[in-house]
Amino acid sequence: MLTLIDEHSRECVAIDVARGLKSEDVLERLSDLFVRRGVPKYIRSDNGSEFTATAVRQRLQRVGVKTLFIEPGSPWENGYVESFNGKLRDELLARKQFDTLLEAKVLIERWRRHYNAVRSHSSLAYRAPVPEAIQPASIASATPQQSKQASVGTCPTLT
Repeated sequence: MLTLIDEHSRECVAIDVARGLKSEDVLERLSDLFVRRGVPKYIRSDNGSEFTATAVRQRLQRVGVKTLFIEPGSPWENGYVESFNGKLRDELLARKQFDTLLEAKVLIERWRRHYNAVRSHSSLAYRAPVPEAIQPASIASATPQQSKQASVGTCPTLT
């Protein structure tokens, strides 16, 4: 699993679920996020081969993103993601057995959306990172959804 967290807003911007993730998968997800949300100044990650691969480091350098690798065995250096991964594990993964990869993807994405839009966060004065706005149905169907802008500090980590 590849989890990406915005350190500033605490929003989980993506969770990629696969049987195996390679550096190409990381590059594809990061490229998509850079186009949709802007290029961050830094990316903090663990020292997994997906992030230390030459292709990933070269691509990040070309687009001007600096890398902040955490020291092996030092999860406190990546506290936001470690906390998020613990919540994901406790609230979903430890309670559910997935029968298929598709089921895992659907349920994890549902949990991610709830985490961002509904679940209260003590670090955000018990508000959600990206709360849903309640609109009358007539307005919601007439108004196109606008994409949210991300702040710098997107933080990928593998669980």
